[in-house]
Amino acid sequence: MSTAQSPTAYPRVPIRRIVRLFRPYRWSLLFVALLVLASSLVSLVNPFLIREIMDVALPQGRTGLLTLLALGMIVVSIANSAFNVWQTYVSTKVGQLVMHDLRTAVYAHLQRMSLAFFTRTRSGEVQSRIANDIGGMQATVTNTATALVSDLTVVIATTTAMAVLDWRLTIASLVMLPVFVWVSRRVGTERRHITRERQRQLAEISSIVQESLSVSGILLGRTMGRSRSLTDTFAHESGKLSDLELRSNMAGRWWQSTIWIVMSSMPAAIYWVAGLASRGDHMAISVGTLVAFTSLQQNLFRPAQKLLSVGVEIQSSLELFGRIFEYLDLPIDIAEPEHPVAPARLRGEVRLQGVGFSYAGAERPTLDAVDVTVPAGHSLAIVGETGSGKTTLGYLVPRLYDVSSGRVTIDGIDVRDMSFDTLTAAIGVVSQETYLFHASVAENLRFAKPGATEDELVTAAKIAHIHDYLMSLPDGYDTLVGERGYRFSGGEKQRLAIARAVLRDPPILVLDEATSALDTQTEQAVQEAIDAASEGRTTITIAHRLLTIRDADEIIVLDSGEIAERGTHDQLLALGGRYATLVNRDAEMAQAAWRAA
Repeated sequence: MSTAQSPTAYPRVPIRRIVRLFRPYRWSLLFVALLVLASSLVSLVNPFLIREIMDVALPQGRTGLLTLLALGMIVVSIANSAFNVWQTYVSTKVGQLVMHDLRTAVYAHLQRMSLAFFTRTRSGEVQSRIANDIGGMQATVTNTATALVSDLTVVIATTTAMAVLDWRLTIASLVMLPVFVWVSRRVGTERRHITRERQRQLAEISSIVQESLSVSGILLGRTMGRSRSLTDTFAHESGKLSDLELRSNMAGRWWQSTIWIVMSSMPAAIYWVAGLASRGDHMAISVGTLVAFTSLQQNLFRPAQKLLSVGVEIQSSLELFGRIFEYLDLPIDIAEPEHPVAPARLRGEVRLQGVGFSYAGAERPTLDAVDVTVPAGHSLAIVGETGSGKTTLGYLVPRLYDVSSGRVTIDGIDVRDMSFDTLTAAIGVVSQETYLFHASVAENLRFAKPGATEDELVTAAKIAHIHDYLMSLPDGYDTLVGERGYRFSGGEKQRLAIARAVLRDPPILVLDEATSALDTQTEQAVQEAIDAASEGRTTITIAHRLLTIRDADEIIVLDSGEIAERGTHDQLLALGGRYATLVNRDAEMAQAAWRAA
């Protein structure tokens, strides 16, 4: 069910591109920076108040000054807390907005990708990029920028204050800083590599869950007796993810512990240095200054440690940004024209002129030199063996694929010159594989026309011969269809899809074996309804069962991507070629089925 993914690293992400994500919120970020600055400056006041208490208020017994200094410390704590709450609120809001922008940008970009992209990409991989990769950046996007500014401001301000108190002790405190930075860079690089592997593993697990825990996956697993095997596969992949999570959390942990031990030991070193600098009973540094300095030193080490951790987190997040930007940079295979042609009204004439099409990597073209004209209001049927290019030809009309050569026109206008809105309004497609959302029948129908009235829903359902059945259900049109429509049978789902297409009332209908899942009686009834609905509408029908296309204005027979025969039903039967063979085979299969019944 799965394939190994390439270990190739993603291109290095320019920091400028990440910064651009925050540009729309620069004023909010400026406000955060001011809050951070205010909080950092206020937090520096307490050590100096402590020095005054130790060196002046207590030795001199000045209780009034002591009271003022103590109240000052309380006010500083309250102000600092208020600044931190506001800072957290604004920075979290900005972070969530940036994540929202990223999710929306990736989703919108994927909506513009061609059908070919989704045929070669596992849906679990796509879901993982949106959910796991962007979700994994939450802490970084929400907190890192603020933490970076906050901690950097505190480090600079605290170092300055320490230098004001005593420059010698300041040098002694910072002597190990270059070593700490070097260690953090090494840990960050290691974490980035592990993050790359972890996100790939998350995508693999998402794919397994999406494929095996869907209704189709459960049915396949149960009926093939593979439930235990699927569980073992999931357990194996989950174990690999657990190992990666452990490696990620333990990467550089001993180095960081060593750094923390050194930082925690620095006050002792400062007391020792101060003692060595003293002569007899005379202390070179006052007790108040020493206490204030060690207090500042502790204020310095906490943000310094966090800065080193932020560097590690940024390294890991760069890998996530790389995966997201890889999707955002995917080229759009089928782009909307910059200046689309906007016809006032489309009659529905469809013409394919010298059309050729090849799938990427295919050895031979799927379609070659196809010329077909369907006058407005006429019907065309496309038949042929499996793999002859029938569905591909039908999908070129609504521009689900772009032709490799030649062109497809509607009323003389190349479909590549039309906007997507114009195309979707002009062409209704009922595909071979019916897709229904996990919602009510009415909501599924209104997906085609959100503003449709109840009467319009009923009219469309009657045309598709599904209205009476819906009314027999307890909840009628409010019935929940279930995951991928499994509440309904194959024929019922097909009729709902037909009703959905008819509801849009497009001038052109493309029916890709739209009645293939129906029994013979229902197929004939639905076909009569579709014939009535197709009156005055261009209809292109792709079918294996040939009963429903005998009245088509023109039938073309595809063979290896080329038109082998064309004409009406009677003309092609008289020709005695491929079409006649297909009709005879259908008749023999129908007779055999009747005898078996």
